[in-house]
Amino acid sequence: MKIATWNVNSIRARIDNLKQYLKSNSPDIILLQEIKTEEKNYPLEDLKQLGYFSYVNGQKSYNGVAILAKKKIDICDKNLKGDTIKQARYISANIKFRKYNIEVINIYVPNGNPVDTDKYQYKIMWLDNLIKSIEKKIKKKVPLIIGGDFNIIPEEKDVYSPNSYINDALFRLEIRKKFRILINLGLFDVYRHFNKGDGNYTFWDYQRGSWQKNNGLRIDHFLITGELIDKVKKIEIKKNIRNQLKPSDHAPVECTF
Repeated sequence: MKIATWNVNSIRARIDNLKQYLKSNSPDIILLQEIKTEEKNYPLEDLKQLGYFSYVNGQKSYNGVAILAKKKIDICDKNLKGDTIKQARYISANIKFRKYNIEVINIYVPNGNPVDTDKYQYKIMWLDNLIKSIEKKIKKKVPLIIGGDFNIIPEEKDVYSPNSYINDALFRLEIRKKFRILINLGLFDVYRHFNKGDGNYTFWDYQRGSWQKNNGLRIDHFLITGELIDKVKKIEIKKNIRNQLKPSDHAPVECTF
């Protein structure tokens, strides 16, 4: 079973890129973020023709998440409990894999910049609500796969220039601690579990030659519960996808079980 996560930065603008990726890599499930459209304008038929069912939590022009799956799945929730603003940033589903009934959670964490605004406070609130939700699920011994754009740089080796991001909402110590709290609940950062080196990024800004210089950030992650970690065959960042014509500024991350 191959599960991917990808911030596509507008599914309608990037539909040809997405179709190319699905044809070439054929994930069983893909978690999409920042689809930037309501469900009524979502390309359901295009993706159905490629063999994917779509499950959408959309929003006009901003945010939005979706799960694509080759087989029909059961949606659990489209709202993060406690999120009173209710932006389209969360969708979860139940899937079966071998003996496991797994809850797959697709998240698009608020960016939070600038840090002296309500946007940062919303990010703090959103992450606190996520932590509470995940803690309850872990106490119930629910096997979890959490994937998406976390908008968190976990460590210095996950950013090309740590000093440039000290007071950025993606790298502030307060935000990194939220990520560590999730790990301490019993989750594994799958990429870091198998890859210890630096220079491995999932996002490159469109400006200042970031892609060409490999001035990137690792902000797209898979976190999973312990009973699944030994089922992971491999995890990789599909960096070459960032080379597409009119690409997203993120690359997909694939986790194969």
